[in-house]
Amino acid sequence: MATLLGPEIPVRPAAPVRAATPAAAATHRPSEGSVHSWDLSTGVDGPGTRFVTFLSGCPLTCLYCHNPDTWKMRNGRRTSADDVIAEASKYVRFIAASGGGATVSGGEPLLQPVFTGELLHRMKHELGLHTALDTSGFLGVRATDALLRDTDLVLLDIKSWDPETYREVTGRPLRPTLDFARRLADLGQDVHVRFVLVPGLTDDPANVEGVAAFAGGLGNVSRVDVLPFHKLGEAKWQALEKPFTLHDTPSPTPEQVADVREVFRAHGLNAV
Repeated sequence: MATLLGPEIPVRPAAPVRAATPAAAATHRPSEGSVHSWDLSTGVDGPGTRFVTFLSGCPLTCLYCHNPDTWKMRNGRRTSADDVIAEASKYVRFIAASGGGATVSGGEPLLQPVFTGELLHRMKHELGLHTALDTSGFLGVRATDALLRDTDLVLLDIKSWDPETYREVTGRPLRPTLDFARRLADLGQDVHVRFVLVPGLTDDPANVEGVAAFAGGLGNVSRVDVLPFHKLGEAKWQALEKPFTLHDTPSPTPEQVADVREVFRAHGLNAV
């Protein structure tokens, strides 16, 4: 997702859409979506090496987003699911050898739920890959039960526990994300929670404790990634002529990150 703050990965633009042959069109009508790019990555996109499809469009406008160029769906390339699957199929053996899989990210994938659902289904059943959905949870109501059955892991951003801070960070209310998290818990869905630590914004002890207590109480969170804020995406904000309001905000120290991880561990969570 565009709001996550692991090391920034060079991405390849999605290839132009290839026209289907008459025979193919008669037997299969793949969905199409707005795709920003795709690439192979390791890190916070799920276990092992991942084929990550970055979709365009996001309802959030996070202050620390390192890919603001994915916010508008119109800035992506209209691409068929067939094209994405064909590209991913080139790397299946390499991905499988690493214990990896495929991740649908963004932007916000659930802004395009039909396209996202087809990608997850085909990555899992045609290519045999472990699947992950990278989401803020704000549009969790758009995730059908079928889509979630085709999802082995949900990478869920919980950006703040304090509703006012959450709205300051994202421009949106917190409740839909929490409702989606509870739904995933009821389904027993494997979840990795990501929390971005921003000094002076999300680092208030009560805020950290709130996220940790909530995640620890769900019963289905197998990992928490505490991600230190960085400014590697600032150049993209400048290129888009958008003010980067966190320009003077420092990255947290290793000690600050370690302390926050300990808060999550105190609630029985595997925090890294």
